[in-house]
Amino acid sequence: MNQSLKKMSLTGLILMIFTSVFGFANSPSAFYLMGYSAAPFYILSALFFFIPFALMMAEMGSAYRKEEGGIYSWMNNSVGPRFAFIGTFMWFSSYVVWMVSTAAKVWVPFSTFLCGSDQTQVWSFAGLTPTQAVGILAVCWMLLVTFVASRGINKIAKITAVGGISVMCLNLVLLVVSITILALNGGNFAEPVNFVASPNPGYQSGLAMLSFVVFAIFAYGGIEAVGGLVDKTENPEKNFAKGIIFAAIVISIGYALAIVLWGVSTNWQAVLSNRATNLGNITYVLMHSLGETLGHALGLSPDATTSLGVWFARITGLSMFLAYTGAFFTLIYSPLKAIVQGTPKALWPTSVTRLNASGMPETAMWAQCGLVCLFILLVSFGGDTASAFYNKLTLMANVSMTLPYLFLALAFPFFKAKTDLERPFVIFKTRASALVATTVVVLIVSFANIFTVIQPVIEANDWSSALWMIGGPIFFSLMAMGIYENYRRRTASAPELAIE
Repeated sequence: MNQSLKKMSLTGLILMIFTSVFGFANSPSAFYLMGYSAAPFYILSALFFFIPFALMMAEMGSAYRKEEGGIYSWMNNSVGPRFAFIGTFMWFSSYVVWMVSTAAKVWVPFSTFLCGSDQTQVWSFAGLTPTQAVGILAVCWMLLVTFVASRGINKIAKITAVGGISVMCLNLVLLVVSITILALNGGNFAEPVNFVASPNPGYQSGLAMLSFVVFAIFAYGGIEAVGGLVDKTENPEKNFAKGIIFAAIVISIGYALAIVLWGVSTNWQAVLSNRATNLGNITYVLMHSLGETLGHALGLSPDATTSLGVWFARITGLSMFLAYTGAFFTLIYSPLKAIVQGTPKALWPTSVTRLNASGMPETAMWAQCGLVCLFILLVSFGGDTASAFYNKLTLMANVSMTLPYLFLALAFPFFKAKTDLERPFVIFKTRASALVATTVVVLIVSFANIFTVIQPVIEANDWSSALWMIGGPIFFSLMAMGIYENYRRRTASAPELAIE
């Protein structure tokens, strides 16, 4: 068969990057925290993070296209096994923290679908606070998903595909309904346009605004996977860089446009200053407001207007619940299989690498489940209000998901120094350009995370949030170093183990 038939066109590549990276729920969080002033951060993050980092990963992915170990192989061949394992383990641990966050937040769209609004902040049973009740439900969710996924049941994919398509359709709903409202209201925005100042009283200082960069970086998450698309693209030397740059422009403008569109239907002070609004339920609050504003613009009765807002929220809740479910069933085993099968077998106990009859690393999945459940219980029984709980979980996930980019970026100059590689795709043709790209990416990711961690301490003396954000990465890096040192000692006394 002609191999060229399997290659992606430039348009196909752009669509692939867009669907992998663009997330509907990112723009509501941005509008909640920074209002319209979030838009410039997304555009600047595309220029100084997304484009250079994606091109760096594309170079590494094309040079190591025949390696089966993924990012572990890239870092191992470029820097060394210890650096590679710690970096890969941090990448894996970021998904563990994502599961801690999402296992709790998945109940928000579920309750919105059932009740028409987020009811998790008033749920309680057996004398538990709402935060503790959601924590228990999150543990039950982890146990259920681990049990089902470990059986290798993939029928859920059909349900989750519907969720993914419907979430993509929500972008279209936001665009069409917002334009309709603008036309009916004579071009008037509910929120006065201001791209400089945030309407959120918690994001007025320069430090708070700089800490927002981690949200913008997180919105471009998943781009490390782009590196594997180089050899699947037609004429990659010419098309790949074009595709990355064009996709970055489309995605950043898409985010900026979505942020502006939320202001068509929602006045920040009137709708979002409510203490019940948080980073867990902001998407459903904004969609409810979009529906109600459309009802007002169409001149519907008060009851019909309220009902329209409720149904907008319900449909969004169902779409996001199905999308979260799909992501969970993929991410509960995919990163785990990647780290267990992509690294030397001798790093792990035999039981961890063993696959069950369904081809799943069942023992490793239950160990992961236990770790996630422990973190969920520690955070949910930490005494926070529901809003503080959801906000803390979001920040924890953002910090942990962006840290692995540091390891990959730091490996890039070492990769460029290798002289024995076939390089079918090269963008950074000089050592200076490679070092500049690395420096820019490392500085942006480092400072974004530092500002995010120290901001609650400096501005609110909130040590708890800062400790949770930094505690996860420290815990997992120490865990990685412990696993690697154990492996190094064993292979020193039995060198044949290292060859496995």
